[in-house]
Amino acid sequence: MSAREIQDEKAIAREMFVQQAAHANADVSASPLRGATICSTKSRRDYTLEPTADEFCEAADTALLPVIRVDAANLLMRVLRQLELIAKRQAPRIAFKAKGSILLLALADILAVQAEGNYVSLQHRPNPYLVHESLSSMAEKLKPYGFIRIHRSVIVNISAVEEIQPLSTGEYRLRVKGGKEYLVTRTYKHNLRDLAQLWVGSERLCG
Repeated sequence: MSAREIQDEKAIAREMFVQQAAHANADVSASPLRGATICSTKSRRDYTLEPTADEFCEAADTALLPVIRVDAANLLMRVLRQLELIAKRQAPRIAFKAKGSILLLALADILAVQAEGNYVSLQHRPNPYLVHESLSSMAEKLKPYGFIRIHRSVIVNISAVEEIQPLSTGEYRLRVKGGKEYLVTRTYKHNLRDLAQLWVGSERLCG
């Protein structure tokens, strides 16, 4: 499961539970409550629990509403915490050998991958890592996880890109989180379309 799919599932689940909590509160507010009486001739702010003979009153359990609201909020918080834990467990990671050990890094924390001779450098904050792998091989492996090639020696994580600037040469300058910039050559500029799910008024930018 890709990082984007995980985020989409979290958003959908969060929206569902928010709606359920809202419906629970609305149902309790709209339904007759049991146990005490509330006089309908007064505003909600002026409701009393004293029954009267001359006014129409309905049965109400005033303790039920706040309990349901608190329970719904607590349920939502518990679900969101569980979703965060699941996302952390399912977030794609990369494993590689470094200094006699096998390190595992979350792909979301890798800003870019650069060719360094027979190695590639994983641009991970705060420390980059060298891995014995070709850039072409890394590009194929990382493509399903939101990485695009922008140069013959550079791959970037699309979720880390913050700005692109067109140049007079027909190339682009791309800035990632942390301020580092990379050149997007004309050979790979068509990949910039993948930076966003929706382009508004800019569809010819990377054509």
